[in-house]
Amino acid sequence: LLLPAAATAVYKQWIPNTNFETASNWDEGRVPCASDVVHFEKNKVVSVFVRSPHALTDMYLPLNGEFVLASGAGFAAFDGSWDPGCDSGATVRFADAEQHAWFDPTLWQALSPSRELDLSGRIFSMDEERVPCRYDDVIFQPETSFRVNVDSSRRVIHLRSISLMGQELSSPEAWAGYLQGPSAPLQFHGNGTLQVTGTGCPDKSGCDCGNAPDGHRICAALFRASGRQCPAVTCRSPLQPLGHCCQVCGATINLDFSPDFDLQKYQDRLVQALLSQPKYAGVRMAISKVHKAQTFLGVIPQSATPLIQIVLIDDEAGAQTGTTAEQLAADIMDDIAQHGEALGISSGKMEAATGSTFSGQVGSHALSRITAGTVLGLLFSLLLLGGILFLHRKGKLR
Repeated sequence: LLLPAAATAVYKQWIPNTNFETASNWDEGRVPCASDVVHFEKNKVVSVFVRSPHALTDMYLPLNGEFVLASGAGFAAFDGSWDPGCDSGATVRFADAEQHAWFDPTLWQALSPSRELDLSGRIFSMDEERVPCRYDDVIFQPETSFRVNVDSSRRVIHLRSISLMGQELSSPEAWAGYLQGPSAPLQFHGNGTLQVTGTGCPDKSGCDCGNAPDGHRICAALFRASGRQCPAVTCRSPLQPLGHCCQVCGATINLDFSPDFDLQKYQDRLVQALLSQPKYAGVRMAISKVHKAQTFLGVIPQSATPLIQIVLIDDEAGAQTGTTAEQLAADIMDDIAQHGEALGISSGKMEAATGSTFSGQVGSHALSRITAGTVLGLLFSLLLLGGILFLHRKGKLR
């Protein structure tokens, strides 16, 4: 069961660090030099990796923190000798790392399999999937320190593995042991708890990300980074993909699938047969399993239904916005009509919004067996209701 997961593993790497030698970690925008006074806020908890030796005039330390020293690294008192380029004698303060949140998509970088890298960013992710999902591998770069806020709407945040300080922790026991050490409380804070499971997605049709409960945190972080608003869209009635914070122009396809469906194989098929065509060079695609909330008669909530969501956007502008993505979506629907049953696809529904038009259901292809089943189901329901009404009128039912 783990072989498909290993083949489609997604690694997400944390970007910020709290290293001493990172210039952006200091309010002066530079690393302290010998004549400076270094100031760590007294009540700010911090873990700081030090890569090299430093001479300093003075240093105020936090009440709770750690320095992780590389080989040969350390601190010495400035002996007063002349240091070229360091005659300011300023007080240099370490920046506040408390605001770095786990559910901020801008702080993560996806390290995708090589087949996706070959597409030069043509495959993208919904906003909720830019943050580590429940079956992802998380990487904190070797020889870096960090501090991350794991506030969450969930008590436990599940992950496949976590790598930090060059060590991969891929079992619950290894992770539990690390949490008992001195560094973990300095690196992770907040009301959420990270849990390493060591297991990948067991379903070849894919697994949903699992970040929906914290979708509001993800969107809030994106809005802070972009000035509290979504990018302007030029199409009428733009689309709202599941798991995405903002509306888009282009096309979406929702697929119902059977147990024979293989998400990774189908993505590879779309990339090789369609997305890689020169006429679609400006189109980007996201594909993943999501859960769509269902209601009975539009009112009564029911359990969410799993489906495969394909989102297509392009680089067209003005009235042409989304038109190339719409054409690719139409080609995908044609391919489903011809080969859907062999691919494990039961049905597909397409929606498109371009700079000039909106089609609520531009295309909807279902296999004949599904259509026949739907018709038979409706006929049976009508017969059942008719029978109940007949018995009621005869006085057999009250």
